[in-house]
Amino acid sequence: MSGIVIDHEKCILCRKCLRSCPVSALELNDGRIRVTDLCNLCTMCVDSCPKGAITMETAEAAASDSSGIWIYAQFDDSGLCKVSCELASKAAELAEETEAVSERTCEVTALLPCNDRNMAEQLVSCGADRVLFCEKEALKNGDPDAAAAWVVSLVRERQPAVMLFPATAAGREIAPACAAMLGTGLTADCTALKIDPESGLLHQTRPAFGGNLMATIICPGTRPQMATVREGVFSVHRKEPGDGCPVPGSEAPGSRMEETAFPDSFISRRSIKNVLRDAGDTYDVTKAEKLVVVGRGIGSKKNIPLMREFADRIGAGFGCSRPLVEAGWCEYPHQVGQTGHSVAPKLLISIGVSGAIQHLAGIAGAEKIIAVNTDEKAPIFGVADCGIVGDCVSVVKEFLKS
Repeated sequence: MSGIVIDHEKCILCRKCLRSCPVSALELNDGRIRVTDLCNLCTMCVDSCPKGAITMETAEAAASDSSGIWIYAQFDDSGLCKVSCELASKAAELAEETEAVSERTCEVTALLPCNDRNMAEQLVSCGADRVLFCEKEALKNGDPDAAAAWVVSLVRERQPAVMLFPATAAGREIAPACAAMLGTGLTADCTALKIDPESGLLHQTRPAFGGNLMATIICPGTRPQMATVREGVFSVHRKEPGDGCPVPGSEAPGSRMEETAFPDSFISRRSIKNVLRDAGDTYDVTKAEKLVVVGRGIGSKKNIPLMREFADRIGAGFGCSRPLVEAGWCEYPHQVGQTGHSVAPKLLISIGVSGAIQHLAGIAGAEKIIAVNTDEKAPIFGVADCGIVGDCVSVVKEFLKS
């Protein structure tokens, strides 16, 4: 792995590094400057040292020194987050691809920041081979510093090859902290992940340059290879009991759970007093199995009720493209796309959406797509299973008459 290295022969104990450290990660102990687990590798101490006694060392980890695919499982008041199950299923797919390349077993491990057997069973049913958990109040309360310290301690000890995080508010805070402390790379908001059949490296794909193209990123020199993924990008594939999955209520899940220690040296920089919930529109477009998504092609805000009526008629959720939110026609919780919510419904009906690359990235997980648009050359037709070229409003009105 990598980290801050202090040459005690060069060090003159001027203590400039102690004053420069923004997180108090350096301490004077037994006449020597030492680095604690609080270090986030900002390298400010390196710049402050007048004798060049402090350096940043990056260790290149060979693929043979690291193995396994890990995911960070997040939960909330209602239980295990859906994105955690999606990551477990995707990790299982990546493990199969890795085994095909390396011809050796690749285990999927889920890190669960609480001791909950039901959540562990869900993770196993979705693809995890093992669940590592920790019983710590700071983890239950959602302290991202505590979560990062726990994850980093386990990664340094067991050296996984791949580490996946949910691209939630918490995941977007924990993952970069872990990447900095481990001295490795991190690709945010991935829309596709696969193992390269030749090199065995994780190919991490995400929109780049404002969403105008898709970039595939690799991390060949350091481990773990890290990425964050939004909810709805990947599908959940649950195993049936007996198919590598324990029967709920049996003793098998417990055998797959392993309690881990929390770092003794950890000191939190924050105190969480209370968690406030958003009292606004709490609609979750990612949970819909059938979804109607509308765009500017519907012509006017006055046609929104018509489109909602259509969605209600077929028992579907209602979403929209980014321009409609910016125009004030719909609220943000309904926005579908890379800048909104990634969705993976069984059926998605796209009405009046041209299909910009950012929007297509957000609906890549949909099993079936039906598109309605007046422009037969619209990009949405390139990903649709069925397309109707025609006026969106007229098509919906005809359907409602039937």
